[in-house]
Amino acid sequence: MRSEDALANIDVAVLAGGLGTRIRGVLGDTPKVLAPIAGRAFLGHLLDYLSTYGSRRVVLCLGHLADRVTAWLARGDSAGTIDVVCQIEPRPLGTAGALGYVRKELRSSTILVVNGDTFLDADLRAFIASHRLSGAEASVLCVTVEDASRFVRVEIGPDSRVRRFLDKAPGAGTINAGVYLFSAAFLDRFVASGEVSLERDVLEKLPAGTLNAHVAKARFLDIGTPESLATAASVIAGRES
Repeated sequence: MRSEDALANIDVAVLAGGLGTRIRGVLGDTPKVLAPIAGRAFLGHLLDYLSTYGSRRVVLCLGHLADRVTAWLARGDSAGTIDVVCQIEPRPLGTAGALGYVRKELRSSTILVVNGDTFLDADLRAFIASHRLSGAEASVLCVTVEDASRFVRVEIGPDSRVRRFLDKAPGAGTINAGVYLFSAAFLDRFVASGEVSLERDVLEKLPAGTLNAHVAKARFLDIGTPESLATAASVIAGRES
């Protein structure tokens, strides 16, 4: 599998319907996914990244300020090689609920799910290979960061399976980077359950050993706070240098 073909047959769901309350004072009425970073909307960088792995179809799970995102797409600022489908939830549904709402648009047998306010320059070909070799129905992409105080830590066994998710704590740690691979069957089961939060209600309640964990060596960016947003340009520039 070539890197440029890795996502050719995998639909991507981008969770981008959040309210962005922590950075509203900085962004105003600009949705997080359109936060200006290094001279371009964050979504543009994300779509470019997915395009390098051959992504052909991306489903945007939109909600708050969705009209701003659709207007941005209409201007033609996104990667032209990707078919971008917008689905706007009628009310806040949570991350699991949002995936349920767009389920009919996700047509591939394996689905990549990405948080719309995080970015990491991980090798997605390696992540997909790890997922397939593991035989698991679901995989989580993890990364080690110097300060894990804002993130959910992941305890991983020697078999590369998730043992448990740990509470946030200061110091270095391996965290859930907000990128997942799900089989269609796995997605259907939790969608049918009607759960709201993908992280709390679905993943963190799975029996130990269910989830495959792939730890990537990658720069990680979360634009959820003013402080992290301020560092975003250097991360993006580092990737593009």
